Amino acid sequence: MPRDKAILKEQVNELSKKELVDIVLKLSAKRYNYEYLLVNFLDKEGGEQILFEEARENIDKLCQKEFKGSTKLKQLVKKLNACTKRITEFTVETKSKKLEADLILYVLEIQFSTYSRMFGERISGYDYKVGLLLKKLIVLVTKKLHPDYLIDYQDKINQFLTKLHHTSNRINTIKELPDKIE
Repeated sequence: MPRDKAILKEQVNELSKKELVDIVLKLSAKRYNYEYLLVNFLDKEGGEQILFEEARENIDKLCQKEFKGSTKLKQLVKKLNACTKRITEFTVETKSKKLEADLILYVLEIQFSTYSRMFGERISGYDYKVGLLLKKLIVLVTKKLHPDYLIDYQDKINQFLTKLHHTSNRINTIKELPDKIE
């Protein structure tokens, strides 16, 4: 049933301020509603940055969490999937491609600094998942962000590409990645 905005507006205008506050507080208990309110009404300037910091903290917690899996690589794939899901949740309300790229870079830095010895294993999709995330970062940086941002990400991305091509070039997704970005 379509909602008539005029009727809704009239009904909302009849509510007291206390009732409106109660409604907003109840709605903000759900994370997506809270994020929407924060970014669009409560803190237009710094709301996205606050959500970015929360997402980073959540990713740190996910990285410390133990995931179930028969091998370490399967556990890492689940951990990386959870981090990727959190990045996707972050991008629902925040439209900043720069912050999204920063969050992806943060997750990739964790993978390459902590778990780089796991690259090249033949029995899991870990390399593939890391390659997909790196590909997403490359698309963001080269196509969706202003060209001036390329300098900020170029060295790290090229290091990641070199490492992946060196260890995991048997995977088509990684073969298709560029050798370096310029």
